[in-house]
Amino acid sequence: MGKKVVTFGELMIRLQPYNYERFVQADHLEFTFGGGEANVAVSLANYGLDAAFVTKLPAHAIGQAAVNSLRRYGVDTTKITRGGDRVGIYFNEKGASQRPSVCIYDRAHSAISEATTADFDWDAIFEGVEWFHFTGITPALGANVVEICKEACKAAKAHGVKISCDLNYRGKLWTRDEARAAMTDLCQYVDVCISNEEDAKDVFGIEAEATDITAGALNKEGYKSVAKQLADKFNFEMVAVTLRESKSAFDNDWSAMLYNVKTDEYCFSKLYHLHIIDRIGGGDSFGGGLIYALLSGKDTQAAVEFAVAASALKHSIEGDYNFVTVPEVEKLAGGDGSGRVQR
Repeated sequence: MGKKVVTFGELMIRLQPYNYERFVQADHLEFTFGGGEANVAVSLANYGLDAAFVTKLPAHAIGQAAVNSLRRYGVDTTKITRGGDRVGIYFNEKGASQRPSVCIYDRAHSAISEATTADFDWDAIFEGVEWFHFTGITPALGANVVEICKEACKAAKAHGVKISCDLNYRGKLWTRDEARAAMTDLCQYVDVCISNEEDAKDVFGIEAEATDITAGALNKEGYKSVAKQLADKFNFEMVAVTLRESKSAFDNDWSAMLYNVKTDEYCFSKLYHLHIIDRIGGGDSFGGGLIYALLSGKDTQAAVEFAVAASALKHSIEGDYNFVTVPEVEKLAGGDGSGRVQR
């Protein structure tokens, strides 16, 4: 399609025990890369879009390895600023059955968390770009990064670029009050908001009635209210709410709703029963699918079906990145989820 998308955030090293070992028993770790907005960029590059990822990474060999992990899948890395001392790290312990996954961050003083507004020429970055995506994880890295996000959003608006944001509240990075102050400011620039059943409550105090997340019970009708409240507060054009019903670390029911303000449509996707290989990056793969679908001109129902199908497939793939193609997603969205061998 050739349409240009820019995503901005932190790319981290992911260190993980092999198989389902616990941290305390592991004696060697898998080494990969990942991060919310980078994951979205990889999805979009796989779908054939011109996807660029913006961040700051050290000029040393580990920083280069991070850059190469994106280049390998066709992501444009020419807008990445080099400098700083650290690549952020997160340790992931994969959950199994009733034992949940655990993430431990080691990302203080990473290059992007110590970046300044002078590190990025947003007017040059947004030349010829149609879409900009960031998440609530990025401004959580510090007040300086909130300021960088704000400059990016202002420049995107000046260039007529659509902006999407996944609220992605991370309680290990900042408080709810800090999140609310920063995201209230940033969301005034956003056109398409992506949330889940917890983010809207954690960040803005907006929640669905009669829903118990921990018990895995969701009242879907309540999310119409959540989406409308979000849209009314910030004048969003669209609000997507992902709906994860967690039965165990392995088994989730997965669906989503997309609210189109202009047409006043609330479109719910079909429900997928997932048996999970790796759930990290699941939300990012939804975001990438949604951006692709909307840029492709799909209607509201088709867009949410594509995004949810893309994400359902990601849960079967190890690592942060989603390695699926448009035909694979279209096939699942069209109803073929049997998993039968293709010969």
